[in-house]
Amino acid sequence: MSILAQVGDVAVNAVDATPDDLKATAAAGQAGLAYGLATLGPGIGIGYLVGQSVQAMARQPEAAGMVRTTMFLGIAFTEALALIGFVVFILLKFV
Repeated sequence: MSILAQVGDVAVNAVDATPDDLKATAAAGQAGLAYGLATLGPGIGIGYLVGQSVQAMARQPEAAGMVRTTMFLGIAFTEALALIGFVVFILLKFV
């Protein structure tokens, strides 16, 4: 089994590579792309959520405790989407 070094889209030892090696290299790239895309939504969602929470706390400081609690719950639920994306990444990479 040969060792491949990935440089851009070209494998260095592509002549000596077996189809399984090429498949593994392609799967790694696709899994990384899938995880990168899976983190875009939660990243945007958490940023929007925190921004709106800070704005709400600035407008009504007396409600800051309730807003903060709700914000942390929203962050937890949104972050679950990124964790699901990570699980899919692992499944694509190793299965």
